[in-house]
Amino acid sequence: MLTKLTYRVLPYSGANSRQISEVVNNAMGGKLNNTSNVTLTASSATQTSIDDPRIGVNSVLLFTPTSSAGMTFHGDMFVSARAEGSAVITHSVNTSGDRTFAFAIIG
Repeated sequence: MLTKLTYRVLPYSGANSRQISEVVNNAMGGKLNNTSNVTLTASSATQTSIDDPRIGVNSVLLFTPTSSAGMTFHGDMFVSARAEGSAVITHSVNTSGDRTFAFAIIG
């Protein structure tokens, strides 16, 4: 999964006041560069991996179904492993079609 940062990030070497203002105002408006999408494809698999450099061992992943199939499946999945740059979702067998979710990474 390719991570695309939509909003400006500040350089570690410093930034001017306009750049800092833009980043702070975006963050206060909820634009945090911490969301992505995942699809649980129709298959006999019971685990789906998410690779994203923003995920850490202590990250919390919050999922929102973005398809009607995802809505019926939402209570039947959990994050079973987290590592630097990846996480594993464990779920029941999905044979009825792709189920899509948006998720936020916190921490």
